[in-house]
Amino acid sequence: MTDPRLGGARQAAPPILKPVDNALTRIRVAYPTMAKGAQRIADFILAQPSEVVGMSVTELSDATNVSDGSIINFCRAIGLSGFQQMKLSLAQELVQPVQFIQEDLARDDDVDTIRRKIFHSGIQALRDTMSVLEPEALTSAMTILRAAKRIEIYGIGSSAPIAEDAYYRMLRIGLDARVVVDSHIQAISASRCTPEVAVLTISHSGATHETVVATRLAHEAGAKTVVITNYARSPIQSFADVVLFTMARETKFRTEAMASRIAQLCVVDALVAALAMADYERSTDTLRQTFDILSIKRF
Repeated sequence: MTDPRLGGARQAAPPILKPVDNALTRIRVAYPTMAKGAQRIADFILAQPSEVVGMSVTELSDATNVSDGSIINFCRAIGLSGFQQMKLSLAQELVQPVQFIQEDLARDDDVDTIRRKIFHSGIQALRDTMSVLEPEALTSAMTILRAAKRIEIYGIGSSAPIAEDAYYRMLRIGLDARVVVDSHIQAISASRCTPEVAVLTISHSGATHETVVATRLAHEAGAKTVVITNYARSPIQSFADVVLFTMARETKFRTEAMASRIAQLCVVDALVAALAMADYERSTDTLRQTFDILSIKRF
């Protein structure tokens, strides 16, 4: 369709950029996996976000001694469309800062301070995770798991209890699932997957050797793979058909902290709820039957 005033094809309106939540937290979480050039950009933005809001991409590239393209790639690596969206997001965050600050524990903290910091960290992890958990990714994961004849769930270390919880929840709604938390059995089981199997792997770091290997083996065997991992580049993502991100920042005294597991549990909860609602009648019938079975365990 043409516009006579333009003398040619009608120009499409440029997309409206919207700020994203928690741009600074996204940078902090992804920081350990960044290359040195990207870390220079991150250091500058984290130290003086208000200045970045008023800068051009060329000014920031000069200040950090990187190319304009590196700035754009940096923005895209943390889920933004480009530098303009970065500036909009920083401006929003400076005007409306996050409610809770994820503070590290200090040696002289009393019990009340520890309580406050731990609870605030969990609350913030849920807020941040909701901002990076994309509905499209959750829908894709649900579709993969629904279509599978069998679901295998992998987790090692602190992720093992989350894997076991996911197994229990899927069993309750009638899905054919099994959980494997031993690394040797994971490798054997993964290598024997078929295209009719879906694998759900839970790994906070996305770099645990055992779970990366198991996910790779399953992927190479033809299984569809869904990974729940923290928001950053990690090796496991290379073997994932769908990635469901959490966002929980680990600190010196809280490596593998409860905040990351709270976020993982909430992602599992959302995924299982979506699976149940997609097959509502069967899920509710199975839940009712399993509730009746479990009633014999109660006095």
